[in-house]
Amino acid sequence: MPQKPRRRGRPKAFNGPQTQNTIQALDRALDVLDALATPEGKTLSELAGQLGQSAATMHRVLATLERREFVEISPDRQVWHIGPEAYRLGAAFLRRSNVVERSRPIMRELMLETGETSNLGIEKDGNVLFISQVETHESIRAFFPPGTLSPLHASGIGKALLSTYDEDRLSALFRKKEFERFTENTVRSFEQLREELQKTRERGYSFDDEERTKGMRCVAAPILNVHGEAVAGISVSGPIHRLPDADIHQLGERVRSAARMVSRRLGAP
Repeated sequence: MPQKPRRRGRPKAFNGPQTQNTIQALDRALDVLDALATPEGKTLSELAGQLGQSAATMHRVLATLERREFVEISPDRQVWHIGPEAYRLGAAFLRRSNVVERSRPIMRELMLETGETSNLGIEKDGNVLFISQVETHESIRAFFPPGTLSPLHASGIGKALLSTYDEDRLSALFRKKEFERFTENTVRSFEQLREELQKTRERGYSFDDEERTKGMRCVAAPILNVHGEAVAGISVSGPIHRLPDADIHQLGERVRSAARMVSRRLGAP
């Protein structure tokens, strides 16, 4: 039987049983860090009970992590918390995190599952700036190459992003704005936009029904960062005959799930 190829950066013996390739003490330490990833922290007895370990074992793990500043204790209440070194390593992850990089595999999967083009866009000066796209193999398809701009009010991604804005921010952007019309379905006023955004919040995804381009539809959802802020939107777009009314909700749930997956990769709560 041919030997299973190993991935780069791993020793020759790596392809053995998974339990042989883990370090129990390290695994236990990571369990402790995971358990402490809460604002209120935990006492020694709470940690021991949650992880099914003795208090003595937990104390040794905590003492080791404390020496390296991965955890710290508040002396007044004897509660353990995540320490500054854990934050430093987490910040290193955030510095290398890139929404395009993190989204690309999920966009590709979304395109394969739905058979339609998947797009990624961000807000730029009152427009959606498309920054990545995975095209369908269908001959008739939506095409928004990176660098394309589209008004927020006439875009699925735009409405997904706007649905996360508060009233003051929306008013500053649109209360005195003239809404450019592209088709008879384009949002025409601030009041109509607010109604659309409320529907988007309730559904968890936005719907562009031939509002920018006649014959094309788009379903989108916002992507959040570690602070819970919308930093991008992900969408699926295609011609109306392949995106009928009966399929929109199921498609919306799939796009919403993809947005959640990317958000998790960016550290969103």
